[in-house]
Amino acid sequence: CFRALCCKGPPPPKPEYDLVCIGLTGSGKTSLLSQLCSESPENIVSTTGFSIKAVPFQNAILNIKELGGYDFIRIEVRYYQGSQGVIFVLDSASSEDDLETARNELHSALQHPQLCTLPFLILANHQDKPAARSVQEV
Repeated sequence: CFRALCCKGPPPPKPEYDLVCIGLTGSGKTSLLSQLCSESPENIVSTTGFSIKAVPFQNAILNIKELGGYDFIRIEVRYYQGSQGVIFVLDSASSEDDLETARNELHSALQHPQLCTLPFLILANHQDKPAARSVQEV
């Protein structure tokens, strides 16, 4: 209101970026998004299907679509349409079998026609756990 009265008009809109967040069940995708949105970590429930969170930053807004559970690579491609980047979350404290599954899913995502040209952020979550592997080991 004050800006309008001072003839400066409204502030320019922040640019928005659409990201997709993927990873195996229990990797910490929902916890990550809750933390970014400053939500309470007490009532986190594993995502079934997908959820979308708008994460505001000073200069931009990230619209992050979280896809829950296994088989996220094989879901309908409509969930990937319009994405401008990928966050791949893996549990660095998981078993060797789960880590191998995550590795295979990451390779599948990197080769997916709608994702292969996008920037990827690979997040090794659960680094605070005693069984966590270093980034080099992951």
